[in-house]
Amino acid sequence: MTSIGILGSGRVGGALAHKLAAAGHDVTLGSRVPPPDGPGAAADGPRVARADQRATAAAADVVINTTPGDTSLERLSALRAELAGKILVDVANATRATADGPLGELCYPGGSLGEELQAALPETRVVKTLNTMLFTVMTDPGQLATPPTAYLSGDDEDAKRTVAGLLGDLGWPPAWLEDLGGIATARATEAMVLVVPPLVRRHGLRPFAVSVVR
Repeated sequence: MTSIGILGSGRVGGALAHKLAAAGHDVTLGSRVPPPDGPGAAADGPRVARADQRATAAAADVVINTTPGDTSLERLSALRAELAGKILVDVANATRATADGPLGELCYPGGSLGEELQAALPETRVVKTLNTMLFTVMTDPGQLATPPTAYLSGDDEDAKRTVAGLLGDLGWPPAWLEDLGGIATARATEAMVLVVPPLVRRHGLRPFAVSVVR
């Protein structure tokens, strides 16, 4: 069992929280606005509590970033002390909103949010994953007709092994995981988000993943 804190309580964070809790982990959803009766007062089940983001990051062994990617660096940099010594799983995509929707140009062309977070949080082990698919596939990869790929990027091998175990709890068999290497490889998977707007315009929000098929 792992103590997991999820920063961001939207549909991505909520879906991850409930699947990980069902696998036996203690999960806290961290919101920018704390629960009305104080941290931990609200809950979404026996293993899913709610707190503010600072308390969530401080109490967890593993922290998952599901905050909007264009503001993640600022938000998480403010939690440097709370995130020190932790594994940070970054599933966000950093893009600038356009008139056509939230997925526009990359915020870090030639780089990545994953790299920016690792540079800003040197005492934290950042692992990038699950950012190349519709959020429903994160917790139910078997729904796709073709086995999808979950990529992992990170400088710490032990951290990636821990994250791979959590992906297994989300339904990802080892054969569907692709370790790309260090955190610099996150720029490749983050660039994959550029294919999403035309896919969504053509097919709507149908489950998909950008995968390697062999």
